[in-house]
Amino acid sequence: MSDRHVFEYALLRVVPRVERGECVNAGVLVYCRGKSYVGARTHLDEARLLALDPHVDLSGVRAALRAVEGVCTGGDAAGQAAGDDPGRRFRWLIAPRSTIVQPGPVHTGLTTDPAAETERLLDLLVR
Repeated sequence: MSDRHVFEYALLRVVPRVERGECVNAGVLVYCRGKSYVGARTHLDEARLLALDPHVDLSGVRAALRAVEGVCTGGDAAGQAAGDDPGRRFRWLIAPRSTIVQPGPVHTGLTTDPAAETERLLDLLVR
């Protein structure tokens, strides 16, 4: 029996001016049903974001990214989603939205360690 599990992931993108369609990758969401894991790691390159929009609300963007991480962590940090299972929290986070922090398309892969995969994807796609 294989110890690799299917996982899903989506990038978190910051879109400071929706009308321009420009974005900065700022995080990654990972869900692995086989391990009951949902996690998010974020990294905001403020200089890149300010290059797209010098008037962007950096504190608001940071707060939105922290909120995503909180929903993944669960417990009190997840707010109303605290009682939801990891899959439901992931599906809620990847739902399309028109806010400044938006999820990208969902992709899949195989992993033995979803937490390590989250960090690997952050390094590969965000930093």
